Amino acid sequence: MKLNEGEIGKNYVVTGVLAEKRVARRLEALGVNQQTPVIILNKKGSGSLIIKVRGTRLALGRQIAEGIAVKEAKK
Repeated sequence: MKLNEGEIGKNYVVTGVLAEKRVARRLEALGVNQQTPVIILNKKGSGSLIIKVRGTRLALGRQIAEGIAVKEAKK
């Protein structure tokens, strides 16, 4: 599933980042890489998201969020 398909308040684990090389490197520098837990804090009508990753809140545009593959975290 793609990150932008997730629900607010649920925990997910990143399974892959499918973005152009420059964006993928920047996400990696921010801590968004494989096996990283993320929580969706808010979703906007335009498709942008606010997520919490490694204790930091990040805002992601729709195109970037579509390029992040996730699975639901086991409780």
